Amino acid sequence: MKLPNDVRDLIRALLWQRATDLGWSGLADTERSRYYEQWTREAAIGGALAHYMDSRKVRVYIKDSLMKPYERARVSGTEQEILAVLDVDPTLEVVHRYMKPHGLRFMGGQVIAWGKSRDWKLILMAMYERTTLNYGASSFGTVLLESGNTADERVRILVRGAATRLGIARVEWID
Repeated sequence: MKLPNDVRDLIRALLWQRATDLGWSGLADTERSRYYEQWTREAAIGGALAHYMDSRKVRVYIKDSLMKPYERARVSGTEQEILAVLDVDPTLEVVHRYMKPHGLRFMGGQVIAWGKSRDWKLILMAMYERTTLNYGASSFGTVLLESGNTADERVRILVRGAATRLGIARVEWID
């Protein structure tokens, strides 16, 4: 039996509101896992989903189909803030949008990327790859949304050093 759109949308709205209230992006993986288990057992969430799918698949569905899009939407929704932090003219023409991690390449070749600070290595390497593979591209800047992993100044110095070695002009944080 297929999950009706209205049921999916209702459960997604409920979970996304809870995630916002919990400060989902700042939670450790162990805490997130605890909430996945709790929601799976909860009648209004896991119980409702189990009417439409094998109950052993409910937790995976919550995690992959309902909560991953929450994170993507949250990170995508910060695009204007990212541009402001990097002092990028918002009228510049975007020639390519990247996902995983999020980023933009502008008409002039400037590339920017952003994501959660817990993924800083992935983000910096994606910047390196994107500029190396696109002739004339330059690594303009990266913004890390602080998720508790790079709050310490020593770690930020490490991240900036890695960015410099990879040719990335700027690394900024949004706390």
